[in-house]
Amino acid sequence: MHEPLLNRVHELRDLAGVINLATWDQETYLPRKAEAARAAQLSTLQGLYHERLVDPRVGEWLAATPVTTARERALVRVLTRERDRAVRLPSRLVKAIAEAQSLALGAWREARAKQDFRVFQPRLETLVRLRREQADALGHDGERYDALLEGFEPGMRVARLAPVLTSLVARLEPLVTAIEARGPPRDVFAGKQFPGEAQWAFTLEVLEGLGFDLEAGRQDRSIHPFSSGLAATDVRLTTRLREAQPLSAIFGTIHECGHGLYEQGFSPDDARTPLAQAPSMGLHESQSRLWENLVGRSRPFWSFFYPRLVARFPAQLGDVSLDAFLATVNRVERSFVRVEADEVTYNLHVALRFELELGLLRGSIAVADVEAAWNEKTRRLLGLEVTRPTDGVLQDIHWAWGEFGYFPTYALGNLYGATLFAAARRALPTLDADLAAGRPRGLLEWLRQNVHRHGAQFDAEDLVRQVTGQGLRDDDFIAALTARYG
Repeated sequence: MHEPLLNRVHELRDLAGVINLATWDQETYLPRKAEAARAAQLSTLQGLYHERLVDPRVGEWLAATPVTTARERALVRVLTRERDRAVRLPSRLVKAIAEAQSLALGAWREARAKQDFRVFQPRLETLVRLRREQADALGHDGERYDALLEGFEPGMRVARLAPVLTSLVARLEPLVTAIEARGPPRDVFAGKQFPGEAQWAFTLEVLEGLGFDLEAGRQDRSIHPFSSGLAATDVRLTTRLREAQPLSAIFGTIHECGHGLYEQGFSPDDARTPLAQAPSMGLHESQSRLWENLVGRSRPFWSFFYPRLVARFPAQLGDVSLDAFLATVNRVERSFVRVEADEVTYNLHVALRFELELGLLRGSIAVADVEAAWNEKTRRLLGLEVTRPTDGVLQDIHWAWGEFGYFPTYALGNLYGATLFAAARRALPTLDADLAAGRPRGLLEWLRQNVHRHGAQFDAEDLVRQVTGQGLRDDDFIAALTARYG
C-alpha cells in the first residue's frame, strides 16, 4: 500500500479516536456550561475529519495503490465505501450535523429533567431536517432511511428490514402472551434498596470476570449506558445506577462489556486502520446482546456470580434462592424502557422505533406529533399507557445524537447473536460447566478467533455465514427463547 495513503488512514483513525474521546467526555464529565464550547469543538473536528477523507489525493491514492493481500483488498474496500459516502456531503452539512448533535444532547438532558418533550423538540426538528438533507445528498432509491441505515448496517435496506421485523414481531407476540398467562414471578428486589457503591463494585467484578481488560479500558457513569472504542487499548464503557433496580446497572454493564470485548479483540495488525472496527452495528450489537442475554441471564452464569452478589448485599438477598433470583432476572412483562426490557419483549421496542423513524424520514410523522405517535404505538405494540416522557419519547439518547437508522441494529444483533451462540455451543461442549465455574474465557476466545479478530475484513452477514453456515435468520433466536421460557 502506498505510504501516503497509509499515513492518511492513520491520521483519520487518530482523529476518529479524539472525536470519540470528546463525545465520551460529553456524556460523563463535561461541565454543563461547556456544552456550547464542546459543540463547536466537535464541529471543527468532524469538519477536519471530513476534509481529510474527501481530499482528492485520497481518491488518487486508492486508485493507484497496489493490492496484493486479502487484508489490503478489505482495507481499500472499507475505506472506499466510507469515502464514497463522504464525498457526497458538503463540509457545511457535516459541521452543522456535529454542532446540532452536541446542542441536542444538552436539550435532551434538560427535557428529561423537566419531563417536557417540548424542550427537546426544536433540536430534534433541526436534526431531522439535517438528516433528511444528508440522506438526499448521499442518494437513495426513494427511501431516505436506506441512506442512513447504510451507515450502520451496510447493504441493509428497508425493503428487506421491514419484513424481518414484521416476522419477528409476529413470532414474539404469541410467546409473550403465553408467558404472561402464567402470571409474573415474585420480584425479589421489590421494596429493597441496593446502595450504589456496592452495585458499582459488583459491576467491576463482573467486567473483570468476563475478561474485559481494565488496563485497556474503564467504566464510568452516564444517564444512558454506552460504549466508545478509541482504540483496542482504550475502550470506554458506562452504566447507570438505580438503588431500587440493581439489574439496571448489572445488565447495562454486561451489555456494554460485550461491546468492549469486541473492541479489545481487534487484531493489532489493524490498529489505526478502518479494519479495526465492526463491519456493522448489527454485528457489534450481536456481541452485547449475546453476553447480556444468552450468557448473562443463564443459570450457569449466575451459579458462579450469584453468591458474589449476595456477598455484596446479604441483607437484601441473603434469604433469596438462586431459583427465585433467576425467575426475577428472566421475568417477562411488557414495559416502557427498552434498555431494561426483557429479551422476549425487547424487539417490540425496536419495531416501535423503526416505525417512528421511518415516518420521520418520510415526512409522514412531524416532530411535533412524534410524542403522541410514540404513545399510540406503545399502546398498540406493548399494551401500555405512557404517562411521562422519560418512559416514552425521551428515554433513548439516540435521537439526541441524530442516529436515525441505529435502532434496527439491536434486533439484527439479537438474531446474529443467537446464531453465533448456537454455533459456539456446538463447538464448546463444556460451555455451561465453564460458565458455572467462572471460566468464560473459552467462549471469549472462540469469539476472538471467529468474530473479533477479523474486524471489518468481511461484511457482517458474510462473516456470520462463514462461522455458522447461516445468514440472517430468526430461527436460532426464537429457539433460544423457547428453550428458556418453554
